[in-house]
Amino acid sequence: MSAPKVFESEYRFCLILWRNEPINSTKLAKLCKEELGWSRTTTYTVIKRLSDRGVVKNENATVTALVSKEEVQLSQMEEMMEKTFEGSLPAFLAAFARRQALSKEEEEEIRRIIEK
Repeated sequence: MSAPKVFESEYRFCLILWRNEPINSTKLAKLCKEELGWSRTTTYTVIKRLSDRGVVKNENATVTALVSKEEVQLSQMEEMMEKTFEGSLPAFLAAFARRQALSKEEEEEIRRIIEK
């Protein structure tokens, strides 16, 4: 089962949450103001939306993530691969390799990953 959908601005919010959780919602709103330029009400709206979708939990003014950064990244990658490359990992990798030259270290790391 993939993680619930997290949109771009929500993902930037989640990055702050993952670095600081568990965190008081007031402190989280201050961090979002500093890092994202959001108002307090915007932060609380995003907390509510993500809570409704099962991404975060806000209990007694303490916010924690219910899904990990890795789960969200994997879900987003799967969605992009399905939408853009018709679910084909080889097509995705071929497009990636054509777009960006890989260093020897990156090539070796990719080989190790594939061999697992």
